[in-house]
Amino acid sequence: MSQAYKILVVDDDPYILMSLEFLMRKTGFNVTIARNGTEALELLETYLPDVVLLDIMMPDVDGYAICTYIQQTPKHTDCKVVFLSAKSKEADIQKGYDLGADLYITKPFSNKDLVSKITALLD
Repeated sequence: MSQAYKILVVDDDPYILMSLEFLMRKTGFNVTIARNGTEALELLETYLPDVVLLDIMMPDVDGYAICTYIQQTPKHTDCKVVFLSAKSKEADIQKGYDLGADLYITKPFSNKDLVSKITALLD
């Protein structure tokens, strides 16, 4: 990658957050993390990521609400939203895309697959 894309990883599971942060840094992304939905929304006030990797089920603000915020905020028009969720029902996936997600990847996922999909999304 010629430029270091900015990626915001949002997940309330510290192990998933840590492994995604490591994976994305190793891939060459400039990584910022949010440990919950509230933290993500606060960061998005000033931070303009190229991609947001977003968990759906979080205790405070869910990923759907964050995706909606991103879609409705003009400064985030170029931001790609990638849901990473254990919610694998067709209705959940459809809701993610209906809200404007660029990708919906179900957990568990392959790291290699995730990296290639995100890289393709940014090309």
